[in-house]
Amino acid sequence: MKTYNEEDVIQRLRTPEHQRSAFTEVVNAYSRQLYWQIRRMGLTHDDADDVLQNTFLKAWNSLEQFRGDARLSTWLYRIALNETLTFLNRQRAQNQLSIDDADAALVNQLESDAYFDGDETQLLFEQAIRRLPEKQRMVFNMKYFQEMKYEDISEIVGTTVGALKASYHLAVKKIEDFLKANH
Repeated sequence: MKTYNEEDVIQRLRTPEHQRSAFTEVVNAYSRQLYWQIRRMGLTHDDADDVLQNTFLKAWNSLEQFRGDARLSTWLYRIALNETLTFLNRQRAQNQLSIDDADAALVNQLESDAYFDGDETQLLFEQAIRRLPEKQRMVFNMKYFQEMKYEDISEIVGTTVGALKASYHLAVKKIEDFLKANH
């Protein structure tokens, strides 16, 4: 099996006759981690699949705009983040929910999610994460679950490393407080 080589893939993405096969490699290389990044923002399995598909469609349609200044993964994460936030905002507007009501709906949604198979502790942990404001939830997910470096998250989110560290530590504190209060 051929290993994924980003430089090679980027070169082939810029060559029309190799673009489709190179993009297929990109999809295969990043689908799982992007899906979980999207899903951890509080979306259902079906909604996360839809947002993931939109992410790859937007990436495919924007290939000419990828300059290579950042890594391909960073570019894809930024697109996925924007698509996720757009989806959540559209959902809030359609349901005419305030941000607080939408966050409460995310927590309730978790309890009825057929794809969630965690125990009580995992459920509490996920509820704590879903109670975080969107930006903190996003930063927490990238750092905790994806084990990304602050510098990489900074490129994706467009925020300073110092602000990200503060956001992450505040998120951790809120999660700890929630778990202590509910366990």
